[in-house]
Amino acid sequence: MNYLAHLALAQPTVPSKVGNLLGDFMRGVDAAQLPEPVRLGLHNHRLVDRLTDRHPDVMACRRLFSPPRRRFAGVAMDVLFDHFLLRHWARFHDEALAASVARDYQLLLQGRPLMPAPMREHVSRLVAHDGLRYYRSLEEVGQALDRIAGRIRFANRFQGVAEELAQHYDVLEQVFLTLYPQLQREVAAQALE
Repeated sequence: MNYLAHLALAQPTVPSKVGNLLGDFMRGVDAAQLPEPVRLGLHNHRLVDRLTDRHPDVMACRRLFSPPRRRFAGVAMDVLFDHFLLRHWARFHDEALAASVARDYQLLLQGRPLMPAPMREHVSRLVAHDGLRYYRSLEEVGQALDRIAGRIRFANRFQGVAEELAQHYDVLEQVFLTLYPQLQREVAAQALE
């Protein structure tokens, strides 16, 4: 899952929103030094990632990707799953997407003092460019993944992975539609925050 899903599966508080995104910005951060509510949000982020990565359908979908791109299949699916969450938001959440995103932006901006510098900068850009709603189309998903491919520090063939996402779009969508409510139930059952 990517940013939108992690925030949707967080509690509606500043520390929770910060902690649930912090999992992607942990370089140089000592989790033991975090305030407890932020650390609990981080644990929730890791729970969601673990459940997603170990889900049998997600694991099976990795084999749909060509061998040169399979190593990055998890990244591609994480971004695509945010696209599917945008498409199917009303199926899973009572609050309107626009209201939820606006609240999340406000809470993240309030939480900047709790963030490491790289995360603060990224969150500022995310809010300024309405990044949580960027993945409305498969083309936008592909553009984002191509930017990620360009930042990988070694030679790779991840560029253009959207072609493979398009090829398997319906299967991947069904996996998301099965997975997401399971994540909602497990996050509620675990009640880490």
